[in-house]
Amino acid sequence: MREPVENALPRDGDRTAEPPVFRSILFPPGLEDARAERTEQPACFVDLNLDQVIAAIVARRDEDVLRPIFYSTYRNEEIIRYRQAVFADVERAEVIRIFPGFCEAMRMVRADIAYADKISSRCHRHMVILRAAGLYCEAVATLLRGLQPLDLRSAGLRDLRAYLAGYTDSHGFTTLATQTRDVRATLSKISYGMLFRGDKVTVRRYAAEPDYTVTILDRFAKFRQTHVEPPASPRIRDDFSLNHIEEGILEFVARLFAEQFQMLEEYVARHSQFIDDTVATFDREIGFFVAYLAFIDRLRQAGLPFCRPDVSASSKDTDVAESFDLALAAKLVQERGGVVCNDFRLTDAERLIVVSGPNQGGKTTFARMFGQLHFLAGLGCPVPGRRARLFLADQVFTHFEREEDITNLRGKLEDDLVRLHRTCQVMTSNSVVVLNEIFNSTSLEDQVFLSTKVLEQILAIDAIGVCVTFIDALSKLSEKTVSMVSTVVPDDPAVRTFAIVRKPADGLAYALSLAEKRGVTYAQLRTRVRP
Repeated sequence: MREPVENALPRDGDRTAEPPVFRSILFPPGLEDARAERTEQPACFVDLNLDQVIAAIVARRDEDVLRPIFYSTYRNEEIIRYRQAVFADVERAEVIRIFPGFCEAMRMVRADIAYADKISSRCHRHMVILRAAGLYCEAVATLLRGLQPLDLRSAGLRDLRAYLAGYTDSHGFTTLATQTRDVRATLSKISYGMLFRGDKVTVRRYAAEPDYTVTILDRFAKFRQTHVEPPASPRIRDDFSLNHIEEGILEFVARLFAEQFQMLEEYVARHSQFIDDTVATFDREIGFFVAYLAFIDRLRQAGLPFCRPDVSASSKDTDVAESFDLALAAKLVQERGGVVCNDFRLTDAERLIVVSGPNQGGKTTFARMFGQLHFLAGLGCPVPGRRARLFLADQVFTHFEREEDITNLRGKLEDDLVRLHRTCQVMTSNSVVVLNEIFNSTSLEDQVFLSTKVLEQILAIDAIGVCVTFIDALSKLSEKTVSMVSTVVPDDPAVRTFAIVRKPADGLAYALSLAEKRGVTYAQLRTRVRP
């Protein structure tokens, strides 16, 4: 058990106290080396529509920084609960409000440093680095001031606050902050004049010439109109860039004030790498929490529930209430449509949910929801639902229908077999498998035979998952399978409720599918045959 964070705070006047061990807001102390971020999008993303969700989350943010975090799940309860506690803190309005300003300031710091690397003029480059260091010191100090009065409950944010208290009190940071202020103050006192003759510019020391601004304003005062609102000034982008003429003028100013600019050069030499590694890591990682919460906030405002799931890396008992497809919900909320929530559970020996029912009844959406929940739980994120107990998977495997790919010279059935064979080879007892209407390109007899073999393989490995199918017999393979059915309005079977309920398959799913395919359902016949 770690000591309370308060015990690790440096005492007043004690500058030798070591800051507490803190390296990451995503990984608890001792588990930082578990970080294994992937740069490529997981194979399940497209099938589960998680590619759309993550694209919306990271839009207008540092995508290259955030995507690897959202691509990487972990089967470690301690890591997940550490993140969930941070989410619980950051969700509070008084906490989350302090981070956007810090993130924006650090974005400007990184932009200035990147820009400085491209500048050939030494004086200009040094001025940009000086500005970046000033922004950095102010951002860190402001972040600590914002965190200090808060009642933080997560170990991650408490440890961060304690680390910042020690870091800002350290010799390195106080020296950086003091020297940054001193150099900026020294340079701000420089005054110089410029004389323009044709295409030539002369730069010289300021010779106490009179300021004619007051005189000119006084002469033109009688022409001034009163009670007129001045137009709003356009916001000037302060990117610290200079053209070649401005850079030349700056070089001349540096020659005139050699002592002051020598101070700047020595300052940059001492503080060329001024960003603390832990602060840089936190800047990157806090964006994960802020971006995700900003995305789901719109859904919460629409009345959709989210929760922090109870997770387990050992127990496969699963219980989810009032959950939904995150990608579809985001679209429907934007279009002001309604979202249907569903429940499901797996207990004891149950491992596989077999979903049957009529077409367009929400079965595929249910399967996507199942996969999304397990992936998001492995990130430590709040998940859609009133409550959730979920298994932490090593991987989420999906198999959805795809268009034929002429480049692989395989037919649809062969392609299904090849892809499913690969899945069966690499999946483990800790995997989650989502199958959506497999082997639809073959006959019913072959479809039953092949589907049965695949599900038996999944059940033998003891993976958990969901299978969407028209074959009711698959729901009765063993005690490990659970039947769920998409429902319709009792008085009008043509109207779907999009609710998926736990009950035995009624034997009508495949018949309804064939009838719809052939255009001989009751509704279709009524449309064609009218009295």
